[in-house]
Amino acid sequence: MKSPLLTLPGAVPAEGVDEGVAAHYGDLFREQRALADGTGFVDLSHRGVVTVTGPERLGWLHLLLTQHVSDLPPHQATEALILSANGHIEHALYLVDDGETVWAHVEPGTQDALIAYLESMKFFYRVEVADRTADIAVVHLPAGSIAEVPEGVVVRETPYGRDLFLPREDLEPYAEKAGPPAGILALEALRVEQRRPRLGFETDHRTIPHELGWIGGAVHLQKGCYRGQETVARVQNLGKPPRRLVFLHLDGSEVHLPVAGTGIRLADDGPDGRKVGFITTSVRHHELGPVALALVKRNVPVDARLLAGETAAAQETVVEP
Repeated sequence: MKSPLLTLPGAVPAEGVDEGVAAHYGDLFREQRALADGTGFVDLSHRGVVTVTGPERLGWLHLLLTQHVSDLPPHQATEALILSANGHIEHALYLVDDGETVWAHVEPGTQDALIAYLESMKFFYRVEVADRTADIAVVHLPAGSIAEVPEGVVVRETPYGRDLFLPREDLEPYAEKAGPPAGILALEALRVEQRRPRLGFETDHRTIPHELGWIGGAVHLQKGCYRGQETVARVQNLGKPPRRLVFLHLDGSEVHLPVAGTGIRLADDGPDGRKVGFITTSVRHHELGPVALALVKRNVPVDARLLAGETAAAQETVVEP
């Protein structure tokens, strides 16, 4: 779904998963600094929006999600995953309940598969699932923003900012008074700085929550059964995940960033050594320079010098080995 804000001055369209909104508006670092200072907004209108209504919505979702939501207070934001039977991550939902409806935004293009799964699990529960992507646009206001929120708009408040579920017809008028726009690349740079994983970026077909540090944040360890819980409990109580998320400082003298999927090797082994991981997201940060998130094998020493392709990289631990 192509955003009307791509007509704003300087807008450069994003590519890949984030196609449909602006990558930036002409000055990536200025946009990053604005968000870090609590000003401006990010157009996330390409993200999927799903709602669940009905008197049994929270209890029903509690049975399906990794998060404890049966007693979720109105207006309290949370996030949750849906796992496969083997415990691999399939969906990530960013939730809030307004007292009558659960609102969730999800990765672009994943809402159809999510809704199909939810519909298959309704049975006799008094719930209704709806795809609201066509009429609701997500807008992100950074932490510290004093931008006005229109009356009646559902807000998801987090330590990283506020997500607004805004009627699509109000997107352009709201953008005119919400401050300078920032593109998705600016938000991604801050996400990497904050060491926060993203579905489809830090995940692949075999990722489990422990590898990304989603235990505690999106996965509640003291709740009833859900699909994939056996894997979560087994790894939590008896073992360690096979991989772990790391934050990388990349050699700033390189012209090009190593792209997602670039193999990581031990620097002592050289660029022809055995692959021990791969880049998941790489960005240029306005203060830190070139940085990245990556998945490496659990047994990679935390002080090991690494190579991302041919780029030298120093690691910081995100998930303990």
